[in-house]
Amino acid sequence: MTVIPADSHHVIQVRGARENNLRNVSLDIPKRRLTVFTGVSGSGKSSLVFGTIAAESQRLINETYTAFVQSFMPSQGRPDVDGLRNLSAAIVVDQERMGANSRSTVGTATDAYTMLRIIFSRLGVPHIGTSGAFSFNLPEGMCPQCEGTGEASTVDVDQLVDRELSLNEGAITVPYYAVDSWSWQIMVNSGFYDPDKKLKDFTEQEWADLLHKTPVKVKVGSNGFTYEGLVAKMQRTWLAKDRDSLQPHIKAFVERAVVFARCPLCDGTRLTADALSSRIDGLNIADCSAMQISDLAAFVRGLDDPAVAPLITSLRELLESLVEIGLGYLSLDRTSGSLSGGEAQRVKMVRHLGSSITDVTYVFDEPTIGLHPHDIRRMNDLLIRLRDKGNTVLVVEHKPEVIAIADHVVDLGPGAGAAGGEVCFTGDVAGLRASGTLTGRHLEHRAQLREQVRVPKGQLSIKGADLHNLKDVEVDIPLGVLAVVTGVAGSGKSSLIHGYLSGQEGVVVADQSPIRGSRRSNPATYTGLLGPIRTAFAKANGVKAALFSANSEGACPKCNGIGLIYTDLAMMAGVASVCEKCEGERFTAEVLTYRLRGKNISEVLGMSIAEAHDFFPTGQAHTILGRLSDVGLGYLRLGQPLNTLSGGERQRLKLAIHMAEKSSTYVLDEPTTGLHLADVDKLLALLDRLVDDGNSVVVIEHHQAVMAHADWIIDLGPGGGHDGGQVVFTGTPAALVAEGETVTALHLREYVGG
Repeated sequence: MTVIPADSHHVIQVRGARENNLRNVSLDIPKRRLTVFTGVSGSGKSSLVFGTIAAESQRLINETYTAFVQSFMPSQGRPDVDGLRNLSAAIVVDQERMGANSRSTVGTATDAYTMLRIIFSRLGVPHIGTSGAFSFNLPEGMCPQCEGTGEASTVDVDQLVDRELSLNEGAITVPYYAVDSWSWQIMVNSGFYDPDKKLKDFTEQEWADLLHKTPVKVKVGSNGFTYEGLVAKMQRTWLAKDRDSLQPHIKAFVERAVVFARCPLCDGTRLTADALSSRIDGLNIADCSAMQISDLAAFVRGLDDPAVAPLITSLRELLESLVEIGLGYLSLDRTSGSLSGGEAQRVKMVRHLGSSITDVTYVFDEPTIGLHPHDIRRMNDLLIRLRDKGNTVLVVEHKPEVIAIADHVVDLGPGAGAAGGEVCFTGDVAGLRASGTLTGRHLEHRAQLREQVRVPKGQLSIKGADLHNLKDVEVDIPLGVLAVVTGVAGSGKSSLIHGYLSGQEGVVVADQSPIRGSRRSNPATYTGLLGPIRTAFAKANGVKAALFSANSEGACPKCNGIGLIYTDLAMMAGVASVCEKCEGERFTAEVLTYRLRGKNISEVLGMSIAEAHDFFPTGQAHTILGRLSDVGLGYLRLGQPLNTLSGGERQRLKLAIHMAEKSSTYVLDEPTTGLHLADVDKLLALLDRLVDDGNSVVVIEHHQAVMAHADWIIDLGPGGGHDGGQVVFTGTPAALVAEGETVTALHLREYVGG
């Protein structure tokens, strides 16, 4: 047997990867180097990096835990690959929004607040005890009135009940309390009031029992139940949770019935009066949390005490990393759920920069999202720093500025979906430039300034905008043209556009937020495409349309139309296996015998949007499929679950739906997300078409190709946070390049000239 020296395991070997559209891909990826994966949307980058390498690394690590611990972890199937060798532990730093729990803040998520608590418990005057006394998530530190949420809620009783009716007549209007429902029966049989008495005639005691009674055991016949007042139960079950985690109909009810305001006792700081009384240099811990991180870093640099010197150093380095990565405009009390995908990814990145662990594989998904060209340079420095600590860094990215710093490039393609899944090039950046692949050809590609800009047909005026960091902004958004709103991260772009433009009549917003939908939802159901497809099948076969829905009569009875059987193994991780009855096709055997031009419903849902566009040459289905192709989603399968789509794909799917409406103004938030350089040109052509059809298009964007192509630019800044919030330029891109002095002008000038 040959002995391999320990230090020669210098490549990750991938052999025969077939996950999703990968076509038996085999390649070697150098370890302890920075490798960038490029290729058009849908070419297989994510399938290779996330679905194969990272997934298998994480699965193997999970297998080292006990069965009990594994039962709490998400179950991961083994990726479809012949062999993976020399893997190291993978840490995925993605754009998933951070938990929507209102108790999680930038401070708690990065441990900066924990360090700050310890420093205050040692140096704060008066001294009030342990660091727990400064925590709004622990009983000793949280404000007793709002329990550490910073919000007080008042319930509008008239949204819960109709005083003119009795309980038997349906007086309770809270979800799940309809007449004859289980919850209603407990109320009616409780004996605390007469169910035939109109609520307006209730005594004070009866009102108190109906609304506020704390849980008490009640006997109805031979059964025992727990009775609880309506408001008391709402507080416990719905108001104690984060609003964003509630089901849509419950969330809508809560927003209608409950008024949320700043807690009057702690003034929204979440803390006890004791915690707020302890100060360092005149500031309490809430003042520090509310400061912009760049200011807090300066404050911490001024602290000097041997008792906590190592901690002050750690906190200072952490805060300086946040500033360096372009997040200096945030504050520690900002809730994690309010961060954008790009911000969340950068916060997670900072956590790893300070880690002592090395020789791991870091996997990034488009880390430049939400970053101005000015901030991309700082992001590049951080990727290089992670590599230089001795880590393998794998980055899925389209921006030429990031591709330029790679030690190694893997280019996938040549196309998307079934036309992709192959390695077109591996090697260094110079080799990619000379390779003649689509990516190689586009690396030096530059969008040109328009020779002739369109003339606005009117304007929407925004006056006195002061949301978040906006400083009494007054600006006119031109109509009938392509307007681009830009500026460094945190300069106020989203606050201005989403805060003042999005809510206006006739304005349609397509953003990257998750699409509410289960694993049953797919592009066909979401766009309304399934309707005409089912009708066509029903007509061709003389049967009813409901048979061709996997959520209705035609569903396979064994898997209920999901195609998979989820087995809960109690102590072990649950397993998803393909349904044996329908073999994953989701429909009954009878339904699959019905055909439309030689194809059954399962085969049609397995088609890509581009294939289906040819298959349905006329009618409503052809129109919807045409819009989906126009927004660059031709490679998606009709039946692909929505929860597998990236942020950029979700935004383009929403845009395709909105294109069917007679809108006047479209607001898009970074539509170039996830787009290859070659696809950006197609996006620009689509935006032009929307404008030429008489619409107005307002785009929040950092991509220089989109800026160069615009008719009008609104540039915010000059910096982020309290250094931003002002309009620093409005005019044509040509004027910005010629006479602008902003950070954007500098980069656009370089881009157009380069």
